[in-house]
Amino acid sequence: MAGKKAPYGLYAARKLRLKRLKFRWSQRDFRVRMLKLKEKYNPLEGAPMARGIVLEKVGVEARQPNAGVRKCVRVQLVKNGKVVTAFVPYDGGLNFIDEHDEVLIVGIGGSRGKSMGDIPGVKFKVIAVNGVALTELLKGKKQKPLR
Repeated sequence: MAGKKAPYGLYAARKLRLKRLKFRWSQRDFRVRMLKLKEKYNPLEGAPMARGIVLEKVGVEARQPNAGVRKCVRVQLVKNGKVVTAFVPYDGGLNFIDEHDEVLIVGIGGSRGKSMGDIPGVKFKVIAVNGVALTELLKGKKQKPLR
């Protein structure tokens, strides 16, 4: 007999289950879920979005082969005080954001929770300012409330 085969029979269920579990640890998604790495290392602590206060506006250089300055903001999260950089989408989107504004940020949608496209190290984007969606402000449908 050459290699070891999977056990089979009336009382093999536990052995089969443990054998499958052993192999599942080599799958990235399983390992991340079991070790709760999203909750541990993600600034949003596993949540889909978070509120934060704008500390400053920053320009981030695009990665090669692109050139340009991507408009971003440094945001301090309300729930845990962590500071993250968030991309401000749309043409002229930064004009609606001032320092000390309250913004809503979400993940930018890069592969496996990483940064997207040519913006290095930026994993989040702004979707709302002072409780009003950024798209609404750009279309002129709503006014930004004064705080």
